[in-house]
Amino acid sequence: MAQPSNTTSATLPEKLAPGITFKTLLSEDWVAFIIGGAVILAILMVAGLNPGLKFQAPVYQWANSSDLFSKVLAPSNLLLLAAIGLILFLLAIAAVFFLGGTPRRFVAGFIVIYCFGILSLIIAGNSTISYIGLEYVIFGLVIGLLISNLSVLPEWLREAARSEFYIKTGLVILGSSVLFTDIIKAGLPGLLQSVIVVSVVWFAALWIARKLKVDDEFGVILASAVSICGVSAAIAASGAIKGDKQKLSYVTTLVLIVALPMLVLQPWIIRFFHIPEIVGGAWLGGTLDTTASVTAAAQLVGPAALKAGVIVKFSQNVLIGVAALMLAIWWTFKKKAANIAGDATEVERPSGKVIWERFPKFVLGFIVVSILFSFFIPAPATKQVGGILNALRTIWFSLAFVSIGLEARFTDLVKLNGGRPALAFIGAQLFNIVWTLLWAYILFDGRFLPIPDLK
Repeated sequence: MAQPSNTTSATLPEKLAPGITFKTLLSEDWVAFIIGGAVILAILMVAGLNPGLKFQAPVYQWANSSDLFSKVLAPSNLLLLAAIGLILFLLAIAAVFFLGGTPRRFVAGFIVIYCFGILSLIIAGNSTISYIGLEYVIFGLVIGLLISNLSVLPEWLREAARSEFYIKTGLVILGSSVLFTDIIKAGLPGLLQSVIVVSVVWFAALWIARKLKVDDEFGVILASAVSICGVSAAIAASGAIKGDKQKLSYVTTLVLIVALPMLVLQPWIIRFFHIPEIVGGAWLGGTLDTTASVTAAAQLVGPAALKAGVIVKFSQNVLIGVAALMLAIWWTFKKKAANIAGDATEVERPSGKVIWERFPKFVLGFIVVSILFSFFIPAPATKQVGGILNALRTIWFSLAFVSIGLEARFTDLVKLNGGRPALAFIGAQLFNIVWTLLWAYILFDGRFLPIPDLK
């Protein structure tokens, strides 16, 4: 049966010129770069015009039903969430239009995903759940998985489940909080841990994947997720090698599922075995996949663990850009070598242009924003806008994790490559846990190097 909406969305871009579509003019990476940059610029302009203005961020924290209704569900907070939702909706629907999607379908789907994203933040805001260390990414994923696995996903909801776009935009905004000045606080131990852990774990993960006969495309995405920073690194790596979206969805789902027991068990291990706080924090920062999860877990250990964990995680986040560039170069030459060896697949000739085309542009946005906030934006302005930018980035991420759940099915985790990628991921993560703990002791215990001043 013909579907008029599909016909409309397919023919609209053709009005530009034969062979030219909105998507060829503006990729998803560039759209995320532009939208994330526009959000930051707008907030900086407002802050510049009103130096004393205090931006109000939404409230999600609550301890009991009284707090829930008086703070989180208060009319003023709900109105703020609705206003933010409207702004994000307008930005997202503009992106869908320029990427050749179907805005009419997107409307209802975005509203549903936004409500579920906010719900995940409210659930995680409960003091008991927060104390346990469960964060919104888990609840967003679970909500999405329940919907996608217990029902047939309607097209209007599928249209709005754009996990990559949401997380790419959030990553551009994340650059405003990844400051080189903070990374310097970790000193030589933090720098060494980031480089040694990331590089060794990446190659170990790829080796494990190959031993389990997982193809290199899958292995690269998997290794980047385990070694650097989970979902964000997986998306950056997939962009650099133009990876299969099904494989990316598989890895991002694995990242979040495996993160759950790690969030609970690692703080318990630190306390049970009396691991020094700063060592435990460095361990958490090097193994848990998001800054939010590091923060939640490290808070259960102590203030020194929190500072060490967040700074180590920031140090690894900076490597997203470096890793994406190196992967773009390596994969381009790898494909060329395969072609020379007799692979019939047509491969682009290695050149600066090809590498630039492969390099994920949203990662460029992350790097540019990080450099601006590290060296050019005055500290008072950074402090003034930090809270609201963090709140907006968190909401973009919450939309992404709900969407990841909507895009994934449990049957796919078992069927795809016979479940071997899942085994490779778990094996690589176990190696990551042991290897990172070893280097956290070597670098942060104070026996070989001075303990960094993290005040």
